[in-house]
Amino acid sequence: MLQADKLLQISRIYVEPAAAALPRGQEILARWPQADVVEVASHWRIPELSGDEANVNRWVRIKTEALVVGVKKSLTAKPNGRSADFIAPSTANGCAMACAYCYVPRHKGYSNPITVFANIEEISGYLERHVARQGIKLEPNQCDDTAWVYDIGENSDCSVDALVSDNVQDLVSLYRDLPTAKLSFATKYVNRDLLSWDPRGQTRVRFSLMPEKLARMLDVRTTPVAERIAAINDFVEAGYEVHVNFSPVIITPHWQEEWQELFAQLDAALSTAAKRQLAAEVIFLTHNQQLHEVNLGWHPLAEEILWRPDLQEIKRSQNGFANVRYIAYEKRGYLDEFLRLAAAGLPYCRIRYAF
Repeated sequence: MLQADKLLQISRIYVEPAAAALPRGQEILARWPQADVVEVASHWRIPELSGDEANVNRWVRIKTEALVVGVKKSLTAKPNGRSADFIAPSTANGCAMACAYCYVPRHKGYSNPITVFANIEEISGYLERHVARQGIKLEPNQCDDTAWVYDIGENSDCSVDALVSDNVQDLVSLYRDLPTAKLSFATKYVNRDLLSWDPRGQTRVRFSLMPEKLARMLDVRTTPVAERIAAINDFVEAGYEVHVNFSPVIITPHWQEEWQELFAQLDAALSTAAKRQLAAEVIFLTHNQQLHEVNLGWHPLAEEILWRPDLQEIKRSQNGFANVRYIAYEKRGYLDEFLRLAAAGLPYCRIRYAF
C-alpha cells in the first residue's frame, strides 16, 4: 500500500453547503465518491470529531477516515518575522499525520483531521492584492533578502494537503508569477507530485528533520527522515528553494550525539547546489499540559520523552494555554551547544533563526 493510501482512506466527508457549491468543493467530493457526505453548519463545530475524551482512542482512525470541507471566512495575512514575513490565510488546517508534539490539535478538536477550504479563488485574489500592496522589499531580513515570504502551512502540512485538493498547486502557480514574493511551508511528508509544478524559485520548502530514533517514536505517520533528506536534491533540481527545520529539538541523554549523526547524514546526502542555497531554522520543543494529558490516552511512550518536569517550566501563552518549555537559563546552554554542533557539521548552512 502506498504511503498516501495509508494516510487517507476517506470514508466520511463533512461539508459546509457553501463549500459544496464551489468548484473546488465539488472536485474534492468527486475524489472520494464512495464516502458518506454529511452536511454541517460549520467546519468548526462537528461533535463527532471534536472533544478529546470521546475521541482519544480513535485519534489516528479519525485522521485517516474523516475529511472536512469548508469555506475560509477570515482572510488576513498576519505579520510574522520568523519563518516568513506574513502568515497567509490558510487553505487548510489539521493534518492526516499525528506528530505527538503538534500544537495544532489544541485549537480544534484534538484529533483534528484535515479541513480543506474550497474558496481558493477568493484566497488567491486576496494574496495577490496583498503582495501588490507591499511593493518591493527594500531591506533584507532573516526571512529573505529580496522577497516578501508568505507561509501557507502554519496549521497544516501542504505536501499532504496536495493529496486532497489542488489548492497548494494553485498557490505555487500564483507566486511563480509574483517576482516580489515567495511561498514557504514546512513539511514532514515527501510528495513527489510537487516535483512537476515548476515553481521557478518562488516556493521555499522547509523539510523538518530530527534524529531518526526520535522521529520513529514521535513523528507518527510521516515520511521517514532518511527519505526527507534524500528528497532535498530532487526538490532543488525541480526549482524549489529548500531549507530545513531542525525541529523540535528535544533534550535526551544522548541528544548531542544524535544530532551530530543527523548533521553527518545530511552533509553526505546533499548536492553542491543544495548546500549552496541551504538555510535552517532551529526550534526547541514547546509542549502543552492539556495535550500531554490527551497523549497519555493514545501514545504514552511519547510522553516519556516530551514531558520532562525536571527540565521544563510552565509558561502561559497569550490564549491561556499552560505550555511547558525548557528552563530558560538551561535552554540558553542547550541552544549554544546545538549551534556549535551545527556549525561544525554543516558549516555552509546559515541558521536563519533559533529559539
